[in-house]
Amino acid sequence: MQTRPTPSAIAQKVRHAMEQGSWIRRMFEEGARLKALHGPDKVFDLSLGNPILEPPEAFQRLFREVAQSPPPGLHRYMPNAGLPETRSAVADYLRRKTGLPFTAGDVVMTCGAGGAVNVALKALLDPGDEVLLLAPFFPEYPFYVDNHGGVVRIVPTDASFQPDPEQIEGALTPRTRVLILNSPNNPTGVVYTAHALRQVAGVLHRGEARFGRPIYLLSDEPYSKLVYDGVQVPDVFAFYPRTIVATSFSKDLSLAGERIGYLAVHPHCPDKAEVVDACIFANRILGFVNAP
Repeated sequence: MQTRPTPSAIAQKVRHAMEQGSWIRRMFEEGARLKALHGPDKVFDLSLGNPILEPPEAFQRLFREVAQSPPPGLHRYMPNAGLPETRSAVADYLRRKTGLPFTAGDVVMTCGAGGAVNVALKALLDPGDEVLLLAPFFPEYPFYVDNHGGVVRIVPTDASFQPDPEQIEGALTPRTRVLILNSPNNPTGVVYTAHALRQVAGVLHRGEARFGRPIYLLSDEPYSKLVYDGVQVPDVFAFYPRTIVATSFSKDLSLAGERIGYLAVHPHCPDKAEVVDACIFANRILGFVNAP
């Protein structure tokens, strides 16, 4: 007698993805087990990048002030791109940092850097568009790309984990839409040099000319302020106009649980207005609705 296969309670695609990503959960669970066994001060759990320091006292003080004297409407919906004064404050910071003419209209507040990356990919990708990832990479990136119908193309880095321009150039195709950079890098900790970024920009410019379509550089930067020994993190906006930066306050201010970050589109991006509008729309329809 033939037996029917047991129907799956969940999507096969999600089941497969869960199996692929299960090692991350196992690392987290093993860290919790070892802390319980040996004491939390004896185990350094580097599995999830979850900050163990408390937020700065200045943040705690302002948080208490707002909670004790909340302005009217504090807990209502806000515009999908975020509060105008918050976007303006971020733009002011970016103007000082980069020397570029950022305005509030170039900034979209998001649910952390992960939300920002997903919003940008949703805004940019058509089904089958390709996203280049430099290996090794944050293991959630392939899932993010798949969320929005994209196809991952993995590109090796050089012996020092710096971007390899020849490898990137060889990976470009007529379907290439996005190159994701992550510097300081998770998991290697490498900071991409200005020389490497300049070479990457040259490759992308040539790719645009060769294939006649925009290619975006999406820079994921939640660790950009966590550098030591005088290391400087080059500003990616200085090299390529079709750059979008995704970042958060999760790591440098220990606010991972607050899920607050932003994406910023280069002020000189040729398609800036359309890209920003698409990101605001994606912020809404992905269910984030607006940043916290």
